Amino acid sequence: MNLFMRICLMAIMLSLGTAVTVTAGEKAHAPAKNGVSLNLGYTYDPSDNIWLGQVSFFKLYDYDAVWPHRAPEALRFKVEGSLGSSRLDNGDLRMNAGANIFALYYIRGLETDHLRPYAEAGIGVMYTDYRVNGQDYRFNFNPQAGLGVEFKKEDDTPCFLAVRLHHLSNAGIGSDNRGLNSVVCMFGRYF
Repeated sequence: MNLFMRICLMAIMLSLGTAVTVTAGEKAHAPAKNGVSLNLGYTYDPSDNIWLGQVSFFKLYDYDAVWPHRAPEALRFKVEGSLGSSRLDNGDLRMNAGANIFALYYIRGLETDHLRPYAEAGIGVMYTDYRVNGQDYRFNFNPQAGLGVEFKKEDDTPCFLAVRLHHLSNAGIGSDNRGLNSVVCMFGRYF
């Protein structure tokens, strides 16, 4: 693993434990939330026959509680870890694991008492126990972007549905950089 990839992995791991306490006189931050999701993805490029399934655990922070600068009230910072398997075109099941960070923005004006839509985008790393033709590494960068909606009943913990565009590639670090592009659907719950 080269130095750049190690630095990126260390930055993601350090952000997992990041939390800034509110001191007297500062604005109150939205409370941090924990969550879990089940993810099902379908790779459409280079093959339309690779599926992935994952369980993700995440923590959602008020953005300016983690990054101490002014940020919009609706902005959050998400740290996510995922573990699962991929089903390849030949029927083999292979392991995958990832760690990502996201900026999540609640879309104001579209909220109701029971629905809260959001957009999110982020970057991370993902290990796959396989490589497609033209792919140098099993350890790759993993930019993602998506849309979702939280929904809840009164006095109930929110659940959410989301869809993400998911990309895997080595960002040009290796000479062969055949990326994988997928659509991932998620269903999750906060706890």
